[in-house]
Amino acid sequence: MDNEMVVSFPGGKRVDAHYNGFHIETDQSPKYGGGGRAPEPYDLFLASMATCAGIYVLSFCERRGLATEGLRLVQRWFRDGSGRLDRIVLDVELPEGFPGKYHKAVIRAAQQCTVKRTLDYPPQLEVRVVGAEDGEPAPKAGVMVPTLGD
Repeated sequence: MDNEMVVSFPGGKRVDAHYNGFHIETDQSPKYGGGGRAPEPYDLFLASMATCAGIYVLSFCERRGLATEGLRLVQRWFRDGSGRLDRIVLDVELPEGFPGKYHKAVIRAAQQCTVKRTLDYPPQLEVRVVGAEDGEPAPKAGVMVPTLGD
């Protein structure tokens, strides 16, 4: 199913996702009791922002026949006083000689990233318990989790 992801627990602090034929491994750092053998889930969230913007920038350049050798994105993030993610800054480093007339368009291309646009209007996240006896979802047992826009 292309809209279903299954999560498994292979041992220790590892939590893996299985989606569309891919096996995505995560682990916690030793600081949090894990083995540090894979990225932490939050790291994958941050990586999804940068790589999503990256594919939009790459596609923009390829469609126009612009050089991509040396093209890279550098993402930095900042937290507020309580430790909550406050701001993400994505620098697009363009190859030498990249035409200046495309600078603003490259920024617009990166901003079209589906992950960024999802955060602009976050979906509702519903967490439910599935009944152990019958395998059916427990009706009205879910908890609505506030999202970034709440």
